[in-house]
Amino acid sequence: MKILALDTTSGACSVALYSDGQTTERFVQAERDYTRRLLPMVDEVLADVGLTLKELDAFAVSRGPGSFTGLRIAISCVQGLAFSVDRPVVPVSSLAALALGARRAHPEWKDAPIVSMLDARMQQVYWGVYSVDSPNCSQLPEAVQNPEKVVMSLKETEWSRPIYGAGPGWHYEALSGAQVNGVDLDIMIHARDIAQLAVPLWQEGTAVIAEELEPAYLRNEVTWQKRQKIRSK
Repeated sequence: MKILALDTTSGACSVALYSDGQTTERFVQAERDYTRRLLPMVDEVLADVGLTLKELDAFAVSRGPGSFTGLRIAISCVQGLAFSVDRPVVPVSSLAALALGARRAHPEWKDAPIVSMLDARMQQVYWGVYSVDSPNCSQLPEAVQNPEKVVMSLKETEWSRPIYGAGPGWHYEALSGAQVNGVDLDIMIHARDIAQLAVPLWQEGTAVIAEELEPAYLRNEVTWQKRQKIRSK
């Protein structure tokens, strides 16, 4: 199985190829120039393993939530690549990928639930909770909320084991009231984790054709306003 994954969700640009259990990745921490960086990184990753686009089984990309612009860049790029070689795309949660990256960086967290969090601006965060047993499915519905509501939701939930936090969204002071055993704000989304999460989703048949790929913004009203501004230009 060969899956090429791309991500420009939040603060970084990365491309990774999962090929029969082995993963090759290019990762650059950058806030801009995603469009200029992505395709050369795709070429580099494919060259590393001696493959072409036609030899891939599928593509994978973060479906969100995350930066409006970042999501659109990666999704548009994947759509173009997938369409050119008639391959499907596996959409993966950016929050789930963040949690998997945290688990990879912190083996001492073992099988503990991880609360992934991205800054949604406007004093809100995108968040979800992921277990080692179901890494693609949040134990609480993925949501965009203010930090106080997140703290309340975590307190109202009975956890059978310690929980940890990961991601830059944890910087809000109000989240200090959350009952977590540790937080890593520096965890970023990697395409290698998107690729790994895409494997079981591909096996379950959740891939879509390029034209049907849609981002999950969570904050629909803000997305609609941005779309209206773009259309009016």
